[in-house]
Amino acid sequence: VQLQASGGGLVQAGASLRLSCKITGGTSSPYAAGWFRQAPGKEREFVAGINGRGDQKIYGDLAKGRFTISRWNDKNTVDLQMSSLKFDDAGVYLCGSPKKGWGPWISSAYEYDYWGQGTQVTVSS
Repeated sequence: VQLQASGGGLVQAGASLRLSCKITGGTSSPYAAGWFRQAPGKEREFVAGINGRGDQKIYGDLAKGRFTISRWNDKNTVDLQMSSLKFDDAGVYLCGSPKKGWGPWISSAYEYDYWGQGTQVTVSS
């Protein structure tokens, strides 16, 4: 399974940004997926997760009320729509997928088997 994240960039505080994760390979079943943020010197922080069908979603504290995760299985993509961005939201955003699919472990980076390369988000104040 390969994942490729895109959509990062430099934006001003208050702006919106949409990240996209392309998932290819593996079986024909859509994979559960999650977005994490990694800031320099810190562990990966859970942002949002979504199951294979797209009807179950969960958000970390960073995302609640401002970010929305969604997926389009016909395009094999999982998107993260970010709004009202703050300076502290900056970092490398990575998408990943755990082999065992959707479950209470979806918010733990240690349970993930596949990772994309990440996309940089920078927010100017």
